[in-house]
Amino acid sequence: MDHQHKVGLKDDLSRLTRPPYSKPDPKDERLAKYKGNCFCGSVEFELFDDPLDASYCHCRDCQRLHGAPYQWAAIFHKTDMHFTKGQEDLIFYSVPTKATEYVLPVKISCAVCHGPIADEGRRMMLVFPELVQFDFNLLPGPFRATHHMFYGSRVEDVHDDIPKFLGKKGECPFEGESKGPESIDKLTKWRTEHS
Repeated sequence: MDHQHKVGLKDDLSRLTRPPYSKPDPKDERLAKYKGNCFCGSVEFELFDDPLDASYCHCRDCQRLHGAPYQWAAIFHKTDMHFTKGQEDLIFYSVPTKATEYVLPVKISCAVCHGPIADEGRRMMLVFPELVQFDFNLLPGPFRATHHMFYGSRVEDVHDDIPKFLGKKGECPFEGESKGPESIDKLTKWRTEHS
């Protein structure tokens, strides 16, 4: 069933029957391990487990959509996240269709403050740790990024000790290549050799 949002967004209301939008199963007695909210507080969510992984993404889409050199995201199963407030204040942007519609994979933002909240894929949620309520001086280990991806598209060099990949995690480890075409050519060759 389609629904037209107050902001002109085409929404698929069947999403409300699935995590992270549906109410948790009453038999699920897990308590929220973490809570979070958008910048203005109109949208709130709970996380029931530690993230499976966390990464820094340097792809051009993330740079442009977040207005930053890279995006920091923590990966969760959809069943480990639940929106508790403000579902009516969610807006969606589908990068593949370049439209404000709920088509996976989709970017999720708050319609009030327009702050990004998460990326939803077919099975996973990429949640932005900046929105989770914990003291950043006491950042839980599972939220620490374990790698950089699409590092060939970086706009600045990052000097840390975590692995860097020219593609997704595990795809073509970074070995000091320059930015731009050289790294794109190397990634293309690596993908051809490993497919």
